Amino acid sequence: MKNRLWTGVIAFFSFWFLFVSVISADAVPGEVVVTLGEDLNAEQRGNLLNEMGVEEEGTEIIYVSNEEEHHYLGNYISANIIGSRALSSSKITLLSSGEGINVETNRITWVSEGMYANALVTAGVQDADVYVTAPFDVSGTGALTGLIKAYEASADVEIPEEQKQVANEELVKTADLGEKHGVEQASELMARIKEAIAEEDVETEEDLRALIQRLANELGMELTDSELDGLVSLFNRMKDLNIDWDQVRTQLNSIRDNLSEFVNSEEGQGLIQSILDFFSRLIEAIRGWLSSSEAILPGNIDAAKGIEERIKL
Repeated sequence: MKNRLWTGVIAFFSFWFLFVSVISADAVPGEVVVTLGEDLNAEQRGNLLNEMGVEEEGTEIIYVSNEEEHHYLGNYISANIIGSRALSSSKITLLSSGEGINVETNRITWVSEGMYANALVTAGVQDADVYVTAPFDVSGTGALTGLIKAYEASADVEIPEEQKQVANEELVKTADLGEKHGVEQASELMARIKEAIAEEDVETEEDLRALIQRLANELGMELTDSELDGLVSLFNRMKDLNIDWDQVRTQLNSIRDNLSEFVNSEEGQGLIQSILDFFSRLIEAIRGWLSSSEAILPGNIDAAKGIEERIKL
């Protein structure tokens, strides 16, 4: 289900994945590229194009096959998650320089907004609005492959295979860590590692291992030897790429500005207020139930009041 507030929060964390810019200077703000899963039937294609607000005629459309999905993710993710059909689709609108990356998803169950941001930036995208959808709940891996393929075509560049592989590996490792440690914790760890690599002298594998372990400890994450080894391997490979760390900082600031603007906007404030109203009604319902219970304990009322005060804060 679409949720603009959640999209904004995820957009904040999407800076974890920002590196390497290879997009063509010919990219024009406002240009739209659509990717469609090859296995969509005619009715599904029509419905998704209508949902995206685009006409098939006159729109650049890139099709993605399930074979391509398996090619780019098969080394890092279970075939069950990738699936046997390419269905997820997307709309990408290029923005002016400095506007950052905004991602919104609908009916996507496995790939998060931040993961798509990773693939986009790795493919050379700096500033874009991205909308990812499907005819029903799907993992979303087809759209990830499609975004990379679309920008290769639109920017007329060939993205190095190693660059694609590193982006996909990071996507999967973040998801795996998120299952055990929580999505926010896993994402924050990836963010801090990249920031530290940009700011500190990390020359050897031992330096990198110590850095990752230190940051994980700061977040209260107990990494297994396997998890730590996997992250060391990933970031060693990433360091060998031509990373533009100045661009990392630029995109980070742009994405944070996007979140701040949304939260302070009338729409953002309205959504926040609706959430607070929901919790207020929930607390009142709990208090009413506790008050009417014959077996009520005084501590329960105090607990309800405590929860209410925390929500107000």
